[in-house]
Amino acid sequence: MRIRSLLISLFLLAGIARADSPELTIERIFASPDLSGPSLRQAELSPAGDRVTFVRGREDDRDLMDLWEYHIEDDETRLLVAADEVVEDEGELSAEEQARRERARIAALRGIVEYRWSTDGRFLLFPLAGDIYLLDMADEQREVRQLTDSDDFDTDPQIAPDGAHIAFVRDRNLWIVNVESGEETALTEDGDDVISNAMAEFIAQEEMGRDTGYWWSPDGVRIAYLRVDESPIEPSLRFEIEAGEIRMIEQRYPYTGTPNVTYRLGVVDITSGDTQWLDLGDEHDIYIPRVDWLPDGDNLSFQRQSRDQKTLELIIADLEAQDQRVVLTEREETWINLHDDLHFLSEMPAFIWSSERNGYRHLYLYDLDGEMIRQLTDGEWAVDAMKGVDEELGMVFFTAAEVSPLEKHLYRQSLVTSSPEIVSRISRRSGWHNIRMDRQARVYVDTYSNPDQPPQLSLHSADGERIAWLVENRITGDHPYVPFRDRHRPTRFGTLTGPDEQTLHYRIIKPAGFDPEKRYPAFYHIYAGPTHRLTTKSWGRRTLIDQYMAQRGYLVFSLENRGIVRQGKAFQDAAYLKLGRIEMKDQMIGMDWLRGQDWVDPDRIGIFGWSYGGYVALMALAQYPGEFNAGVAVAPVTDWRLYDTHYTERYMGTPQDQPEAYDKGNVLTYADQIQDHLLLIHPMADDNVLFTHSTMLMQKLQENVIPFDLMTYPGEKHAIAGASQRVHVYEMISRFLDRHLEPESAEQTQ
Repeated sequence: MRIRSLLISLFLLAGIARADSPELTIERIFASPDLSGPSLRQAELSPAGDRVTFVRGREDDRDLMDLWEYHIEDDETRLLVAADEVVEDEGELSAEEQARRERARIAALRGIVEYRWSTDGRFLLFPLAGDIYLLDMADEQREVRQLTDSDDFDTDPQIAPDGAHIAFVRDRNLWIVNVESGEETALTEDGDDVISNAMAEFIAQEEMGRDTGYWWSPDGVRIAYLRVDESPIEPSLRFEIEAGEIRMIEQRYPYTGTPNVTYRLGVVDITSGDTQWLDLGDEHDIYIPRVDWLPDGDNLSFQRQSRDQKTLELIIADLEAQDQRVVLTEREETWINLHDDLHFLSEMPAFIWSSERNGYRHLYLYDLDGEMIRQLTDGEWAVDAMKGVDEELGMVFFTAAEVSPLEKHLYRQSLVTSSPEIVSRISRRSGWHNIRMDRQARVYVDTYSNPDQPPQLSLHSADGERIAWLVENRITGDHPYVPFRDRHRPTRFGTLTGPDEQTLHYRIIKPAGFDPEKRYPAFYHIYAGPTHRLTTKSWGRRTLIDQYMAQRGYLVFSLENRGIVRQGKAFQDAAYLKLGRIEMKDQMIGMDWLRGQDWVDPDRIGIFGWSYGGYVALMALAQYPGEFNAGVAVAPVTDWRLYDTHYTERYMGTPQDQPEAYDKGNVLTYADQIQDHLLLIHPMADDNVLFTHSTMLMQKLQENVIPFDLMTYPGEKHAIAGASQRVHVYEMISRFLDRHLEPESAEQTQ
C-alpha cells in the first residue's frame, strides 16, 4: 500500500509539474534563444588539431551567426569574431548570393554563415557583406583584415594550399587576391549574363550537391574551374511578387526535357593566366558533378554523368602529358546516386570509391588503372559517406546505416581487409551521429542527437573516446527547453510490411495525456521524397513542430515508403517512373494501420507536407478522396514538367520519352477528385518549386468548383525564411487543422 501511495503521489506531482510548465507555442519555437540550444554550424577541426571552430547563433538573435572556437588544451570556448563588430550593416545581398543561400538552406541566416581554414592552420577566411575577410590565428591580437573592397559581391572565397592567394568569384568571373600585398587579379574576363566562370550552376547547387565551380591544385599554382554556358536554356519569365511590387525575373530555368547548360573544364595557371582546356568528350549534353585533384598536382580527375544519369565515368587527366583516360564506369538501369566518396591515396597509386553495384552503397579500393584491388565493406546495409582516411594506420572511416536505417553511426575498416562484411562500429549511443574528421583522421567532431536530445557537439579520438564536450546541451539548468521538458512527448518507432515483403519504418508520437480508451485526431506528417527521411532517431528541423502538435492533442505519425534512401538501391528503384504513385501505395498501408488502432479517430486524420511532402499530401487527397479529412500542402510540386532536369529526369526520364509517367505523376490529373478540406500554401518568389505549380492547381480546382483555403507569402522563397512568416505559416496550419480535426487541448487530455 505504501508503494502504491508513493506512486500515486509521484503521478500527481508530475501532473502538477506539467500543469505549471508553460505551453509550447509556435511563436516560442521560432523565437530566441533557440529551444534546441546553441545553434552550432560548420564545426571544423583546425589543421593543427588544436581547436574546433564553428559558427553559432546568438541567444538574443538565433539567426545572427558569429565565429567561435573551442581550444582543446585550454578547455575553453571563445568568441573569435562577432559579425557586427566587423560590419555593422550587411546591407542587401546580391541576387546570386540570395539564390546560393537558398540552395544551401541558410537563407534565414545572417552574419558569418561560412568560413574556411588555410591548409597550414594560420588563417581563417570568411565572406561578409560581399567582401572577404581574413583572421590571422598567429596574430596575438587576432585582428580581422579586410582583403577585398568592391562594389560587386565577392563570393565563394577559398585559400590556396600554400596560403599565398585567395580565390573568389566576382561578377561571374574567377579572381585571386594576394594575401600579403592585397593585389587583385582577374583570371577570367568573359563572365556575362549567360557565361559564368568558377560558379556552381543552379542544377549543381540544388540537385548535384556541388556548391563550388573551382578547385585549387595541391601546390597552389593552378586552379581547375568550370566555365558554364547557359545560352542553350531558353529564358523564361518568373514573377517575384513582393508586398508592394511585382518583379519580372528573366531566368534560364532548366525545365525537364529541355536543353541544359554546357560546360568547359579548364585549368588556369595563376601566374601566367593561361588556361589549359580538357576534353569533355563528343557528347555535350552531360553533367560534370565532381572535380578532384590527385595528390601529385599533375593529374586532375573529373566525373562525367550522362544526361539520363544511368552512366557515370571517372576520368583522370594527365595535365603534363595532355592525356586522359576513363578509369571507372558505373551503370544502372534506373539512375546513379551521386556521392563524395572519392579519395586518392598519397602513399600508394590507388583510390577509394563507393558504389551501389551490389544493391547497397559500399566502399571499394581501386588502383589508378581502375582495377579493383578489394571490396572494403559489404552487407545488406548502406554506407552514407566516407569521413576520413588514415593512411599511416591503413584505416578508412565512414558513416552508415548498419545498425538500422533509423540510426547513423561512425565505423572504421582496414584498407587491407579480407572480411568486408565485418566492420568496427565506433559510435555507441543509439541515435544520429553526424561526423566531421580532421585531415589525418585522428580525431573527429560528433554532432549527436536523438528524438529527446537536441544536438550535442563533442570531440573524440579516432577510437571513439570522448576528449571533451564542446556543447553538451543537456536539457538541464538554464537550457531554454527546460520549461517545456515536462510536456515533451516520447517518440516511438515500429515497422509495417509493404509490397514484396519490404519493411516500412514508421514513427509515432502519442498526444499529451494519452488515454487508450479515447480516440484522437492524427497529424500525418509526410515527406516521402527519395532524398530525405523523416523517420530517424534524431532531433530534426521539425521536431518541435511535431511536439507542438502532440501537445495540442494530436497523434503524430510518419511512414517511410519505397523510393527513399538508406534501405538499399532496390528499395529506391521501386520509385523509378512512378513518382506520386509508389509513395501513396505504401502510405495507405500506414493509413490503414493507423485507422485500425482503437485510439485513432479514423474520421479525423489530416496530412501535412512541405515541398515533396506537399506534393504527396496533394496526391493523397486527389488519389484517395475521402480517406483524409484534411490536407496541408506547402510549396508543392504539382506537375513534374515544371521542375528541373537533373532531379526530375533522374526518377522520371524526360516527358518526351515517358509521357505516361508524367501524366500519372501529375497532381492535376487527379485534382478534380479532391473532396477533403485543403489548405494550399506557396511562397510567391519561390525560384525552386515555382509559384506556377500552385497557380495551375488553383485554376484546376476553381474550374471544378472545388473549395480550398489558400495562403501565399509575398517575397518569400521556397523555405519561407522570414522570421515573422515562419511563425505565421505554422500558426495558419495549426488553426486550419484545429478547425477541421477538432483536437482536445493538452489540458483537457491530461
